[in-house]
Amino acid sequence: MCGRYRRTTREEELARRWSIPIPVQSDLPISWNVTPSTEVLAIRVRRDTKAQSFDWLRWGLIPYWSKDKRIAYSTINARAETIDTTPAFRRAFQKRRCLIPADGFYEWRKTRPPKVPFHISLRNETPFCFAGVWEAWQDPETQEWLRSCSIITTEANDLIAQIHDRMPVILREADFPIWLGETGEADLKSLLRPYPSEEMRMWEISSRVNSPVNNDSAIIDPVPLTS
Repeated sequence: MCGRYRRTTREEELARRWSIPIPVQSDLPISWNVTPSTEVLAIRVRRDTKAQSFDWLRWGLIPYWSKDKRIAYSTINARAETIDTTPAFRRAFQKRRCLIPADGFYEWRKTRPPKVPFHISLRNETPFCFAGVWEAWQDPETQEWLRSCSIITTEANDLIAQIHDRMPVILREADFPIWLGETGEADLKSLLRPYPSEEMRMWEISSRVNSPVNNDSAIIDPVPLTS
């Protein structure tokens, strides 16, 4: 799964890197400890211009048919294997896909006790994008619209399998237009695969990351080896 990540590259730098218009809204602050139910930076295709643009989405997808937004607590992730059949994600996968920029993510060891956190990033330390889906939901009480998203997960690669059986789907930059474009579902699902282990790195970090209050660069400091 993916329940925490960091986005420490600013919007303007990402816009230049991926040739996306610099957003006119105020910059969403970077975060070393992005948590579910908060606003996250995402890349979508605008309906009016058909161009890629940055947007803010709440992490935890609320299906358009839901009567209650509390469902978002269980929809921060969507499984790649069933995203085209699960009612909560099926329509979003068909029509509303997005990219979610990140610089690294956190996972807690599940393969054996104790449960300790690890930081995972690309070996070359460049920003990347998770594959995501989004949905628009209207609150039946206030009539206000809320846009929310989910990060897609797949089976773990050999590196992450040492601590957990799942990992978020990381897309290659060459696949961004495919994911955001008008593509057949079969072609899209072929993109939802584990990122190569040899292009990633991982190390144990302190339990400070467990609390959203801790949001600083020291979170990813490696835990010192004990003799």
